[in-house]
Amino acid sequence: MAEQRNEPVRADARENRARIIEVARDAFTASSDASLNSIAKKAGVGPGTLYRHFPTREALMLAVYHHEVERLAEYAPELLAGHPPLEALRLWCDRLAYYGRIKHGMSDMLHALTDERLAGEVYDLVIGALTLLLRACERDGVIRGGVDPDDVLLMLGFLWRVSPGEEGEARAARLLDLVVDGLRAGAQAASSGS
Repeated sequence: MAEQRNEPVRADARENRARIIEVARDAFTASSDASLNSIAKKAGVGPGTLYRHFPTREALMLAVYHHEVERLAEYAPELLAGHPPLEALRLWCDRLAYYGRIKHGMSDMLHALTDERLAGEVYDLVIGALTLLLRACERDGVIRGGVDPDDVLLMLGFLWRVSPGEEGEARAARLLDLVVDGLRAGAQAASSGS
């Protein structure tokens, strides 16, 4: 594979890979049993092209997982550029909830496949984005100071337990409201006392 031999990857090969990952994300979100042949067909590539990029189902699942985490991390500064910090945090948490629904369809497989190195890399990306958002909220005075991003991420772990579907989405939204309200509580007390 050109990517493993550090050879330049053709533009069409990069586009095929990106399209396969996008289609696979949607397919695995709908059903963790989605076939690789159906993914190749929906992506508009042949099975051989899919297998050149992702020799196993597990390789494709890990690529989708990693891609989504990278997108989640990149989303934080984008949100801060266009929204007030608290709104950016909430929008990012909504995206995290969406990511949790994607992971829900692949959770058993990902749990078995994720080694410590990958888990650490993924964790670092997510905690970095969350730290950026929390610090912006603290500077803006809309949440209490000194919030530990690791604690917030642990608290947000419920997102991985919420079932997919409309009812799960509504439940995730209610729970996220509780988290954000809890983060704001200390800031309101501090600002009213000054």
